[in-house]
Amino acid sequence: MIAHLINTDVGGRGILRVYLDYRRRCFDFLTKAASKFLENLSRVLIVTGFPIPPAQIPETDGPPGALAVALAVEKLGGRADVLTYPEVREALSEFWNSFVERPRLSRYSLVIAIETPGRSADGRYYSMSGLEVKREVFDGVVLEARRLGIPTIGIGDGGNEAGMGKVRDLVIRYIPHGEKIASVIETDELITSAVSNWGAYGLIAEASLIGAENLLRGFDEVGIVKALAEAGIIDGVTKRAGVSVDGIGMEVHRKIAGLIESIIEQKIKSV
Repeated sequence: MIAHLINTDVGGRGILRVYLDYRRRCFDFLTKAASKFLENLSRVLIVTGFPIPPAQIPETDGPPGALAVALAVEKLGGRADVLTYPEVREALSEFWNSFVERPRLSRYSLVIAIETPGRSADGRYYSMSGLEVKREVFDGVVLEARRLGIPTIGIGDGGNEAGMGKVRDLVIRYIPHGEKIASVIETDELITSAVSNWGAYGLIAEASLIGAENLLRGFDEVGIVKALAEAGIIDGVTKRAGVSVDGIGMEVHRKIAGLIESIIEQKIKSV
């Protein structure tokens, strides 16, 4: 149910077909990701931020999800650090204070990449429209973690993010410009979603069901997106600073998050 919900393709960008084929290959991908998350909480590095060409300004998708995951780690007794762009870090500082700029990967038990560029087959980085990202990117963190044997989870919604290399063939098949933009960077576990923030909430929801505790309770997505917009962080589809994510108004996001929470509460009550 939650996996279906977070892959509701409101923006019509093709991820639903990727999800359906991916789920046939790995039906319990969300449970596997949540289990990996819960088993490796001692120190988690969360990587987020996708610069949108041509201005190369980060977007509002990714940081809210990263913050939600960081808060969940903290609730579960773990420690989380966030690696992101300076302007995102500044915007989130009223909600979170543990950021890193040059993380030493050997210190971490888990790396989670949420809506962050993953290099394509030609070694470059692209937006969904095929424009080149020309700013520092963080997918090297995922590669280094895998080299060191540190577990990794990727969350993406368009095929051009770190982690989506796990379904690169499906991205090429179903996503516009897929051959050009598809990431080759894989993670141990992958969560597809129609909006990457929703994928992060799905991870937390599944972890909540496993542990019978609502880890999303009290999370203020609208307030966080407002803070990002006020700091000049842009909607990745409209390319304007505004209180929206991926061209979708916050009323839809609020209802999706609310439904996810309602599912958590209902399932916990029925246990």
